[in-house]
Amino acid sequence: MNRRFALLAPLLLLLPLPAAAEKVSLAALSKYLNGLTTVEADFTQVNSDGTISTGKIYIKRPGRVRFEYGPPDRSLVIAGSNNVAIFDSKSNQPPEQYPLKRTPLNLILAANIDLGRAKMVVGHTEDGTSTRVRAQDPEHPEYGSIELVFTDNPVELRQWVITDDLGAQTTVILGEMKKGGNLGTRLFDISAEIETRAN
Repeated sequence: MNRRFALLAPLLLLLPLPAAAEKVSLAALSKYLNGLTTVEADFTQVNSDGTISTGKIYIKRPGRVRFEYGPPDRSLVIAGSNNVAIFDSKSNQPPEQYPLKRTPLNLILAANIDLGRAKMVVGHTEDGTSTRVRAQDPEHPEYGSIELVFTDNPVELRQWVITDDLGAQTTVILGEMKKGGNLGTRLFDISAEIETRAN
């Protein structure tokens, strides 16, 4: 080793390293989520059995989301009027329905998101490129959890992982989000969708 470099080497340790992503605060993440009114994006879903689905997602906060799955699946999931309905494209049966509040997705569709609420967040970490927040309903942890993945500068929601009440995990990765558009209420109307499919 060059003797001069050997003398300087300890000083190199004092130079600042390139800034890694810092952990985004829960308050900043809550503010960001509350600022999302409407979102439209392509998504890729990794299912618990390892299969992959793709489609388009529409979010209209509070309380409404629509997942349109592309071929060959062509299923549809709508949350609206405090319910979630799953339309199976291969079935002529009415959609399976259950209360939105029983799903971890309810935590990001709420009218006022406060990740600082007691016992809601059960994990808040940073891995150098993103901030991860794992949240659950503090009154009903048995409903499962949702892990939200954000990047910094600017803060942006990139994906989420839902762990259901049986421990199965589903990952949704968001494409580029179009925010603030006008999404009609018909997109989130479960009754209207049932009627359309019946005709």
